[in-house]
Amino acid sequence: MTKEEVLQSLAIQTESKLVMVVIDGIGGLPVRGKTELEAAKTPNLDRFTPKSVCGLIDPISYGITPGSGPSHLALFGYDPFQYEIGRGVMEALGIDIPLMKDDLTARGNFATIDAEGIIVDRRAGRIPTEKNREICQFLGNEIKEVEGVRIAIYPGKEHRFVVVFKGEGLREDLTDADPQKDGYKAKGTVGLSGEAQRTAQIVNLYLKKAAEILKSFHPANTILLRGFSKIPDIPTLSERFKLRPAAIATYPMYRGLARLVGMEILKTGETIEQEVETLKKYFDQFDFFYIHFKKPDMAGEDGNFKMKIKAIEEIDRILPAIFKLNPDVLVVTGDHSTPTHLKSHSWHPNPILLHSKYVRPDGIRRFTERLCQKGQLGRFPAMDIIPLMLANGLKLKKFGA
Repeated sequence: MTKEEVLQSLAIQTESKLVMVVIDGIGGLPVRGKTELEAAKTPNLDRFTPKSVCGLIDPISYGITPGSGPSHLALFGYDPFQYEIGRGVMEALGIDIPLMKDDLTARGNFATIDAEGIIVDRRAGRIPTEKNREICQFLGNEIKEVEGVRIAIYPGKEHRFVVVFKGEGLREDLTDADPQKDGYKAKGTVGLSGEAQRTAQIVNLYLKKAAEILKSFHPANTILLRGFSKIPDIPTLSERFKLRPAAIATYPMYRGLARLVGMEILKTGETIEQEVETLKKYFDQFDFFYIHFKKPDMAGEDGNFKMKIKAIEEIDRILPAIFKLNPDVLVVTGDHSTPTHLKSHSWHPNPILLHSKYVRPDGIRRFTERLCQKGQLGRFPAMDIIPLMLANGLKLKKFGA
């Protein structure tokens, strides 16, 4: 039997409550001797950490920088190498776009290019969501079809949107049409098989038409597409672990991924305080909660060290409301590191704490990268968090005689 099959055979349903708090992009690198976590004032985490066990998790594997999709899949107990899910379908499901099995989706960014076609800002200055809606409506009216393939564009938050291509024979084995860094020339997609060449041609023609139409919409004067994907076949958390799971997240991609693995998506407000209120409201109705806080990752990608510290401190202030719910198992960690020094995701391991009445507290004083590496949990793959949570929630039977 595989490890996945063993866990599925051992899982049992109980009334114990499991809460996973994901602080997006939490890990960092030292600037003037301290990471963002080390520089932040986190009195509530500092009081809670010594009562827990700590360690470091690798989102994917040594040296591999993860996207948000694979790193979250690992947090939910799925092998990201086995279950590869494109960003497009996660974003689409996250904003409740009704998809058919053969629809091809892509995650999009409005971006800024200069006269030479060089990307100077992949996020178009994080244009307001209202402006995003206006541009999407205009673009959708201007381009409804390319070579017989119907195209619809749906606004997300700030600079983000989703494109859905509907037609026969569309393929998802395409390269990203996004260099994912400023300073590079905007590019098209390339088909990774002979069968994907027609799809690549359609996408590239759409990109060309969109760039022409958007010339006067500076700073959102072009689009970038990535994560071409269709709805995958993936087992749910209920099927694998006998859980009744729910997700609390404000950004579409995270809601979409949670929906793919069978979580109930709970309606919540935009603030972290509203997210916690949602957790309190539904606490009696589910036995596994995933709650996601986005701001540290955004500050990290913007290279704003002080803003990332502020975001961490804001989250620390609302954590007591989660602690007071007294879940049977509580995990606090991140999906990946986003050091402000790099302005991007990185391969560095993330700190993790796990609290339950069955742990042997290791006395780690603060929730930081350097102190957590001394914790009892050591350094381990993110995929193993769910089995640890299940065990501490007494949701796993004994293995073997």
